[in-house]
Amino acid sequence: MLILGIDTSCDDTGVGVVELTDAGQVRVRANRVWSQAIHATYGGVMPELASREHVERIDAVLEDALNEAGVRVADLGAVAATNGPGLMGALLVGLSYGKGLAQGLSVPFYAAHHLEGHIYAAASEADLRAPYLALVVSGGHTHLFDVPREGAYVLVGATRDDAAGEAFDKVARLCGLGYPGGPAISAAAERGNPDAVPLKEPLQGQSGFEFSFSGLKTAALLATQRGVNPEDLAASFERTVVRSLVKTTVRAAEHHGRRTVVVSGGVAANRALRAAFAATGLNVVFPGKGLNTDNGAMIALAGAAAIRAGRAPSDLSAGATAYAPLANA
Repeated sequence: MLILGIDTSCDDTGVGVVELTDAGQVRVRANRVWSQAIHATYGGVMPELASREHVERIDAVLEDALNEAGVRVADLGAVAATNGPGLMGALLVGLSYGKGLAQGLSVPFYAAHHLEGHIYAAASEADLRAPYLALVVSGGHTHLFDVPREGAYVLVGATRDDAAGEAFDKVARLCGLGYPGGPAISAAAERGNPDAVPLKEPLQGQSGFEFSFSGLKTAALLATQRGVNPEDLAASFERTVVRSLVKTTVRAAEHHGRRTVVVSGGVAANRALRAAFAATGLNVVFPGKGLNTDNGAMIALAGAAAIRAGRAPSDLSAGATAYAPLANA
């Protein structure tokens, strides 16, 4: 079965095609993403502009994905689209498009949770089977879940304030490094001295598994006002964030008795984060190339998981929701 996935939850128009075999194996056949450069002018995503860009680009991105997969639209056996969480106007573009496509083709439609899509993006690299721990770390999310069985998500910890990726964006802007902040901070950090700017690791000594990055953002602001070298600040900031994410996740894995940890979301592409997790001795699974940031293939993979688990298709009346907690157990 060929499954089409659509994600328009924020500022990336993503369409992907995944093949689900009779044996339950999955293979990404196509993953096309149009990233909206217009937001760089504002240093952050403008919701109304994002919605308009999705409307203008989704047809072309769909065509590119089908061409990459070497299939026709008539070959599709199911359609999945993100229905939340995300920017409401942006979500409605992809959700409505996916519903209309499924109805026109008379194939099942699956409304997919954006965070579940990020988690299942790791299925492109491994035969992902519960139980495991999942860290979703991106521009809008920093959530840690225990997954005791397929489809069950227990929230173990989350950020108290900024998401990690959001903090990267804000500090990059303070340093004058550009947008998006993640790649900009990472590149600058390679040229900087991580010991040059002393930054306190957040929530040291906590008994739980929460995250906090607003204090680091404030410390970065004060550092820039002192005239600290931007590359040194980038290196110090990146190291502190990575340490916080890794230490907290490792403690949670030990607490819950999990040896496998999925790390996904845009920040999962960070080289320093990957290296730090590789040194933990855990079985850490990252999404494949191009599947860290928002994309349609991860939503198709979530749809494939729903089909493999025998879940009923979604009702075409299912709406979008800006706030949609994933935890259900």
